[in-house]
Amino acid sequence: MPIVFRPLSENDLARVVDLNTEAVPAVNELTLDELRTLVGRCALALAAADDDRPVGFLLALEPGADYASENYRWFSERSENFLYVDRIVVDPSTHGQGIGRGLYEQAFAVAAEGRRDRVCCEVNTLPPNPESMAFHARLGFSEVGRQATKGGAVEVALLERML
Repeated sequence: MPIVFRPLSENDLARVVDLNTEAVPAVNELTLDELRTLVGRCALALAAADDDRPVGFLLALEPGADYASENYRWFSERSENFLYVDRIVVDPSTHGQGIGRGLYEQAFAVAAEGRRDRVCCEVNTLPPNPESMAFHARLGFSEVGRQATKGGAVEVALLERML
């Protein structure tokens, strides 16, 4: 069955928590309640579904969201015209099938429709995530900064792709 990109539903959230947990430390862990709150703040909460079962997801916020992320705040202090991808996760068993690219294509389209001039995100450099850095480079993202987060336990490369 082909992958379908669609809005996340309440019925997807337990599976999304599982996908997110499997991706730690590339993303921070979330409980079901934390995920539900985050999805409620998102301008885009998207699932990539295979036979209606999520195999990937993307969560993105626009400027002005009530969100305490250090990385979101970094971009907010520098621009008012972006779509911030807080997290993108794809089931490792489906890597290489274009699901991550497809999720980002949806995000680029939403950003363009909202007249945003860039899509922003971050990728861990400590602990290192070279696969994600290479993936984002292939999509046209470039590094615009770095910062330590979580009291110095994590360092991220701050990335953006101009539209």
